Amino acid sequence: MKTLAIALLAGLLSTAGAAVAADNVVDPVEVASLSSSTQKTGWLQVLSGGKPVKSEKKIAAVSRAPIARELVAFTEKVAPGTIIVDNSERRLYHVLGSGLAMKYAISVGREGFIWTGSEKVTRKTEWPTWTPPEDMRAREAKKGKILPVSMKGGLENPLGSRAIYLGSTIYRIHGTNQPSSLGKAQSSGCIRMANEDVEHLYAQVTTGVTVIVRD
Repeated sequence: MKTLAIALLAGLLSTAGAAVAADNVVDPVEVASLSSSTQKTGWLQVLSGGKPVKSEKKIAAVSRAPIARELVAFTEKVAPGTIIVDNSERRLYHVLGSGLAMKYAISVGREGFIWTGSEKVTRKTEWPTWTPPEDMRAREAKKGKILPVSMKGGLENPLGSRAIYLGSTIYRIHGTNQPSSLGKAQSSGCIRMANEDVEHLYAQVTTGVTVIVRD
């Protein structure tokens, strides 16, 4: 009888222990679900004002680079950190030193808006507000397109997810909501990059570095 009582007590303790352990275990299905949801929306929820982005095709369209960035050999004698924009090639080189550079596809100024020169990075902004210049608004209005006076960062914002400002000019290196324009001359003078690429560059660039824009 004594043996039976001990066995019953051991069984009850074992069951209680399992119940406590179960209370402390997080449902792995729930964790996976939350993780997947975060990965699928992420910064896009920020860009869309916290509203869920329903179309994964739209997510891909505004984030992924249609032309992959490359680590390439680069032997020109410029300081590490320098950014070189090649208008003819429609590529941007971020010089890393030791004979290497990261090469990104870009969109440059269309005919009449392309420019060259040397500037310094003066400011960096996440989710930049777009304030189109008056002459741009007037020019587009003649085509029947009314531009806003100002537009906050978002999925429809043509500056994309990051902006790197060049000197005291109106020009920037920035993301885009039109990645199909990369590799082409379609901008109004700014240097466009895919959002994933401009975020990659933005994380490595500091204010004060030199940006050389050349033909």
